Amino acid sequence: MKKKINIFWFRRDLRLDDNRGFYEALKSDSSVLPVFIFDSEILDELPKNDSRVTFIHETLQYISKTLREGYNSSIALFHGKPKDIYKKLIENYNIDTVYTNHDYEPYATERDTEIKSFLTAHNIEFKTYKDQVIFEKSEVVKKDGDPYKVYTPYMRTWKEKFKTIDFKSYQTDVYFKNLIQDIDLPNLSLADIGFEKSNQPIAPYEVTPDLIQRYEETRNYPAKDSTSRLGPHLRFGTVSVRKMVEKAIAETNEIFWQELIWREFFMQILWHFPHTAKAAFKPKYDRIEWRNNENEFKQWCEGQTGYPLVDAGMRQLNETGFMHNRIRMLVGSFLCKHLLIDWRWGEAYFAEKLHDYDMSSNIGNWQWVAGTGVDAAPYFRIFNPTSQILKFDKNLDYIKKWAPDFQELTYPQPMVDHKMARERCLATYKSALN
Repeated sequence: MKKKINIFWFRRDLRLDDNRGFYEALKSDSSVLPVFIFDSEILDELPKNDSRVTFIHETLQYISKTLREGYNSSIALFHGKPKDIYKKLIENYNIDTVYTNHDYEPYATERDTEIKSFLTAHNIEFKTYKDQVIFEKSEVVKKDGDPYKVYTPYMRTWKEKFKTIDFKSYQTDVYFKNLIQDIDLPNLSLADIGFEKSNQPIAPYEVTPDLIQRYEETRNYPAKDSTSRLGPHLRFGTVSVRKMVEKAIAETNEIFWQELIWREFFMQILWHFPHTAKAAFKPKYDRIEWRNNENEFKQWCEGQTGYPLVDAGMRQLNETGFMHNRIRMLVGSFLCKHLLIDWRWGEAYFAEKLHDYDMSSNIGNWQWVAGTGVDAAPYFRIFNPTSQILKFDKNLDYIKKWAPDFQELTYPQPMVDHKMARERCLATYKSALN
């Protein structure tokens, strides 16, 4: 009879250290087989040179190398639908328990429900743990148990609750002796899963005491490029959120810490209100009659609107997979309010392009700029794309870098007049909401 093993299923937690589910698996009685599944349900929707897939693949190769050289083990890589992969694993191994970490997005919860049901039918336990957040689901709610819909009171309650918890990290390496001793587990190249290497590398993150201390004074100025670049690393779990919160609270400036709390605020909104993935949080806003002009959307996507700060942002996104957060608000507002194009179009474009795309934050922020979501900017708040230059790029450093043609005769004329667009937007929203 085959020896019993446990599986740890890597997903949004691509690190060996301070990984809750991995820690629990390694502490168990049986040896542990680490696996990762390149989920075809997700990959089939992506461009074949997607930089996030390259990043995931490179990270997994690093994990495999670390386990092989240090612990005579590895990680088994698979490609396909998760249920099909587990059918194969059951044929090849005597599995006692599958361990993994919680994932909260709608597709992930459906997938995990299916996998749990399948495994249970084969007398295999499915255990999942909280890892990518400090607080999840209904852990930070109002006194009556209702979820918060406004960030500031959520943040205050979050901080109060944080004082009461036993905050610790999970030291996995002391249990690495429990890994399966096998360096020849299945590996996959990018070509094996139908992808090619991206020429848009994901930048390493930088979270130093100086960055945290200066975060409030520098974060609104895109030319300074003083943000942490932490987003993709939190998204794919190459860094522990616990370690990042630890770094943040070690400093006296709380703005950086509060940005980490924003992430959890949007996660719990999507968890409690999954309809917001496709529909306005405030249903009456789904009555807005969007113009949805495809040619104008194309101009916006390509950074050809004739508004230099908007164009600089879109060109930065297209070239690098990153856009400064202040500029994200501007380009989002421009799309929804100047052009009256549905926020879902912009959300989908960002989902394809952003290295740090995270469904809950992306949807939350797009609904914020459109005025349709929780704690949203009121619909009559419409950023002026010209005066924003004076506030955040007065020396034109960011524009000169990403839209250097803005003073040339070939540069497009503004595709819409700001005053006219503002009045049109107000009239359209009012008509829908009355």
